[in-house]
Amino acid sequence: MTLRVLVTNDDGIAAPGIGWLARAAADRGLDVVVAAPLEEASGTSAAMTAVEREGHVVVRQHPLPELPDVPAYGVAGSPGFIALIAVHGAFGPPPTVVLSGINRGANAGRAVLHSGTVGAAFTAAANGCRAMAVSLDVLSAGEATAASGGAGVAAAARVRDAERHWSTAARVALDLLPRLLAGPVESVLNVNAPDLPHGRLRGVRKGTLATFGQVQMTVAESGHGFVRTSLEEPGQAVQPGTDLALLADGYASVTAVRAVTEVSDVDLSGLGAAED
Repeated sequence: MTLRVLVTNDDGIAAPGIGWLARAAADRGLDVVVAAPLEEASGTSAAMTAVEREGHVVVRQHPLPELPDVPAYGVAGSPGFIALIAVHGAFGPPPTVVLSGINRGANAGRAVLHSGTVGAAFTAAANGCRAMAVSLDVLSAGEATAASGGAGVAAAARVRDAERHWSTAARVALDLLPRLLAGPVESVLNVNAPDLPHGRLRGVRKGTLATFGQVQMTVAESGHGFVRTSLEEPGQAVQPGTDLALLADGYASVTAVRAVTEVSDVDLSGLGAAED
């Protein structure tokens, strides 16, 4: 049986990364359907939001260039919402796997909590569908480390999206698919690839989550009735073996993560059990 795959993202249906990921999946002979937000939905985590008209969520056909045989839809909803309705058959047969990405920018460290790319994967996994989040590190290949202050972000912005190495991230992701299928359904693979040609990739390594993200939000200014925020690089050294350290060294990083999970290292002794 051909594997049924939903490809989604949080950058929007017109973003370049989703086409590369869908094409890579189709080239591997997978049964692909694409559904992604009509507009950018970055930073939405696993939000369940959608726009309705007359009681119906807005869904539009959105054919992808070079993939005329792959059904593709733009949805007025968050990535997590799209993953959920896909699992329930909104776009044809429910997928066995959700591939979320390719995000423009690394989703690394504990900042994955806020990512719509990762949020879609978490939502799929929580509903019985194996899932992978895939991101391209647009600050990789020395751009961030060679620059000081916020110059790394500015340097990355000067590179046109058409020139980025989306195919590297797509190939790494599809090569990891057998490991995803062999793992527990509730776990998500979070994959980050540096913006390098595949031939220059140093390899794929297991990475731990860094304690911070690649960029962090800060309050730049506040006053009467307003707050202005900005993004800046953390300005602290990355820890060896983390996803961010691997990216900086030219490796693709993969981390197995799991969403809401009970823990046992908090002392709740002495509390009564729930009544039957």
